[in-house]
Parts: sequence; C-alpha cells; structure tokens
Amino acid sequence: MNYENHPCFSPGAHGKFGRVHLPVAPRCNIQCKFCNRKFDCMNESRPGVTSGILSPGQAMAYLEEVFARKKHISVVGIAGPGDPFANPDETMETLRLVREKYPEMILCVATNGLALAPHLDELAKLAVSHVTVTVNAVDPAVGEKVYSWVRHGKRVLRARAGAELLLENQLAAIQGLKDRGITVKINSIIIPGINEDHIQAVAEKMSSMGVDLMNCIPYCKAPGSTLEHLEEPSKDLVEKIRGEAGALIPQMRHCTRCRADAVGLLGEKPDQNLMTILQSCQGSSCVEAPEAPKAVHPRRKNVAVASLEGIFINQHLGEAYRLLVYGEKDGKIQLLGERDLPEPGNGIHRWNQIALAFSDCHTLLVSGIGETPRTVLAESGIETYVVEGLIEEAVTALLNGESLRHMIKRSLKACCGGQGRGGGC
Repeated sequence: MNYENHPCFSPGAHGKFGRVHLPVAPRCNIQCKFCNRKFDCMNESRPGVTSGILSPGQAMAYLEEVFARKKHISVVGIAGPGDPFANPDETMETLRLVREKYPEMILCVATNGLALAPHLDELAKLAVSHVTVTVNAVDPAVGEKVYSWVRHGKRVLRARAGAELLLENQLAAIQGLKDRGITVKINSIIIPGINEDHIQAVAEKMSSMGVDLMNCIPYCKAPGSTLEHLEEPSKDLVEKIRGEAGALIPQMRHCTRCRADAVGLLGEKPDQNLMTILQSCQGSSCVEAPEAPKAVHPRRKNVAVASLEGIFINQHLGEAYRLLVYGEKDGKIQLLGERDLPEPGNGIHRWNQIALAFSDCHTLLVSGIGETPRTVLAESGIETYVVEGLIEEAVTALLNGESLRHMIKRSLKACCGGQGRGGGC
C-alpha cells in the first residue's frame, strides 16, 4: 500500500488514482437537518445517495466488476449511504473480506463518529489507514441546530442532549484513531446561518487533537430536508472559511461531495454499466436481493405479502388493509392465511403493532414502503424487499434461498439531467 495514492487525502493523487465506495451501510444513527437521503437519481452527487445496497458478499462480486473496468483504483471505502457503524456487522465484514482478497488496497471509512469507538482496535488490525469523521460543531448549542436527533443503542436523544452525546463520542473516537496511528480527516459542512462562524472553532479543536486534514464542504440543498430553505454559501465565503481554518490545519480543496457508490477518479461521471448493477431501489425504499438463504430465528418461518388480489405483489404497505402469510405446510409452500392490519394513523405505534402481529414472519414482500416502517420492522427482525411479480414465484424463491434480483423494482432514470450539484430531482 502506498498511502500517498489516496485521492482524497493526497492532493497530488486525485487526478491519477481513483476510489470505490461500497454501499453496504443503509441505516443511519443520526438525522442531520440538512440531509434527505435519496437513492434514485444517477445525476446527484452528494453523500447519502446510492443506486443500490449491497451485502458484503455482493460487494465483493461488485468489486471484481469495478477492478475489471476501472484501472488505478487505489482505495476501497465505505461511506454509507447511512453511517458505516450504524451497520457494524455489514461494514466490518466487508472490510475483512476486502483486506483478505485485496491486501494491497488502501481501506477507508467515512462516519459521523457516534458509534465508531468500539471498532477502533479491529480497524487498526485490518490496517484501515484513513478515516473521515464529520464534525459540524464542537459546541452543543450549535450542534442542536444541525441535528434533529441522535440514536445511540436504544436511546433516541433530541436537541441539546443528542448534540452533546454525539460530540462526546466523536472526540473520543478521533482521539482513539490518532492513538492508533490512523490518518484522520474531518469533514465540516458550512451551513449558512447555522455554523458558518463556528467552523474556525472546529478547526482549532481538531488541530489541538492532531487531526491530519480538514474538508470544509459547502452545504448543498437537499429537497425535503429541514434546512432546504437555506441558500448555499457563496464561493467567497467558502474560500474565506477555508483560508482561516487553513492557518490551523491543512485543507482539502478538491472534494467533489462523493456519492455513497462513487467509483473512479474524483469528479468522474458515473459509469452507467456499473450503476446498472446497483439499480435496486425504488425512491427511498432500498432493497437488497438475497443471494443465499439467511439464518432466521426459529420462530420466524413465514413470509408476509402485500397484494391487492392475491396473485401479484402489487401493494404499498401504507395502503394495505391486510397481509397474506405464506409458509410451508404438509411439505408444500402455500398460503397459510391472511391477517388484518391496524387502522391507519397512530404513527410509529401502527408499525410496532404490525411487527408484533407478524412475529412469525422473517420477510415482508411489498411494492413500496416508507423508511420509518421499514426501519421499525427491520429492528423487530422482519426484512423487507420491494419487488414486483407473481407471489408464488417470489415466495418459492425466497423460502428456497434463491435470488430475488430479477424481481426487484427498478426506477433509476435520468430524471433531472443534473450536473452532480446535489440539487435533487
């Protein structure tokens, strides 16, 4: 490994060497007020955007395609689309597999730092040499204007309490990284009216901790986010802030606000062929096609399906009044019955009721689902796949441990013809 070949950390390398981000981490443990994660437009270039989600095993197969098509890839990184350590099993398993098969590759992770600390020792053992931590405030009074909530373990903290916990964990993680000799970059989003006058304080604190590099990134509008009404900072303001921070800590000035599935040189247009492999999402409802049967809880042997007429998977969970339950009986895969759903309303309570009512099911097949119910069901042990086609075909394949890739709903399209400015569709 030649660490000078990291295109983000080494200014001289960004036009010669490329990186690949493996989107294996869909869940996030904080809600930034400037963020609205999208998954369906190839023309957006900003963190949190991807054309699909890969399992660790799928990521390795994808890497083979990347290396066959793209030369001079020097870095394999994980940067979401959620937070890598809100998905620790997927993240660490992917890093292990990559290190074993491609020992010459630089390994890199980008995180908010909230849940990073427990994994420091293994990151060092795997020779993960570069870590980026996004720190937007070193004062909870500023942080509470940036974050809506922070989830740590089973606790969800809002406002000042969430900002305080996040900062405490970030500082501990950064210190742990430096103690282990890992190169650290700090990303700070310049948010006009929120933290533009606070970035200098972030730079001072990070400099005092021995951080190697800082990236002051201009905020970009994300339609649907809490702060979407804000205007992006001017180039003059960005340069002024970078100049002031640069007196304290080296600055990265060639950032292209990479997607979570970015491939190739910084600023290079997405490879349509590679993106096709990742096209497995419908709106904000990401789906992962299982390549092999997953171990399930012994009580969870069945599959729930949202269907209008009982033949096709063609109903959004939010519009369903009942779900069909399929499983094995008398040696055959068949319909076991149908169960009514709670009346709409009651917010998250409804999704918790559904999770309880279908506790014998390990999978839910739908034509669409919102992010909140997907998260609630996943936390209860029910995996959701957004697919289309015959119920019989999907259920049979799933219970036999076969792939559902051919049934995944796809909607990737050049919907905005954008220039990678992060403006959304």
